[in-house]
Amino acid sequence: MEALGGNGAFWGWKLPEIRNTKRPFPSKSKSSDSSAESTGSRGYRFPLKQAVTASSLALTGDTIAQLSSHWRKRKDSISGSSDTSKDIMPSVISDHDWLRALRMTSYGFLLYGPGSYAWYKYLDHCLPHQTPQNIILKVLLNQIVLGPCVIGVVFAWNNLWLGKLSELPNKYQKDALPTLFYGFRFWIPVSLLNFWMVPLQARVAFMSVGSIFWNFYLSSTMSK
Repeated sequence: MEALGGNGAFWGWKLPEIRNTKRPFPSKSKSSDSSAESTGSRGYRFPLKQAVTASSLALTGDTIAQLSSHWRKRKDSISGSSDTSKDIMPSVISDHDWLRALRMTSYGFLLYGPGSYAWYKYLDHCLPHQTPQNIILKVLLNQIVLGPCVIGVVFAWNNLWLGKLSELPNKYQKDALPTLFYGFRFWIPVSLLNFWMVPLQARVAFMSVGSIFWNFYLSSTMSK
């Protein structure tokens, strides 16, 4: 065999070394991931965390609104009697409107949580830099675009559950503008304080506390 030529030689001619130049096939997972990224076929992912947070805050605000309203009514009705606060509390709890609480909770979970999360992501995409101009513009867009949308949707959601869609135009004429203007006075200072003074890690918690007071007012307005 040595006569035939060893180490890649044949009759005195040295043959070129043949190497495997074939590229390995990409793994199935990588190719599928790249195709998913290029086609955008990953689909919509429901923002569960934001939905749960919004529904919890809506339930908290509605509970505070109901308890305070029942407490005032019971206290006024028994004024001058010998009943104490301990006697009022069981009746306040028994009069709790659980269907109203479910309306507010479902609104926060299905509508407000996912909708506001998509809106804030869109704002961050359009105004990524934390400049004073962008912060002020975000606050103004929040009040001009998101504020009327939230009021319009929550009033419609409430009347839909009550089976009073025919009364929705009157509800808008009576309560929509006052609620919107009250929201301007409340959310503009809260938003400015949140963006300017509160660290990034505490901003969600700060706005969550503000949402409890807003949901309390909103729930009280819708129940009129």
